[in-house]
Amino acid sequence: MPDLTLKQLQLILKEKDYKPELKQAYFLKLIEEVGELAEVLRKDKRLTDHNTIKGTIEEELYDVLYYVTCLANVYDIDLENCIT
Repeated sequence: MPDLTLKQLQLILKEKDYKPELKQAYFLKLIEEVGELAEVLRKDKRLTDHNTIKGTIEEELYDVLYYVTCLANVYDIDLENCIT
């Protein structure tokens, strides 16, 4: 699988989950996912079996990235431009 860019991720998530009227809900989900990330970081729960990502640091990092990306999309922010 080729490397995924932030721009590509934004396009994928915009097609999958783009609801500008849910800005506050996306933010609240982001906060929830950050809390879940804190918990798995404290427990150091890593992905060891590729069939069980549930409850791992990897899963929660993706969830945080998902909601950050959704928020960027509804505010029409190009994340790649934020980095450069």
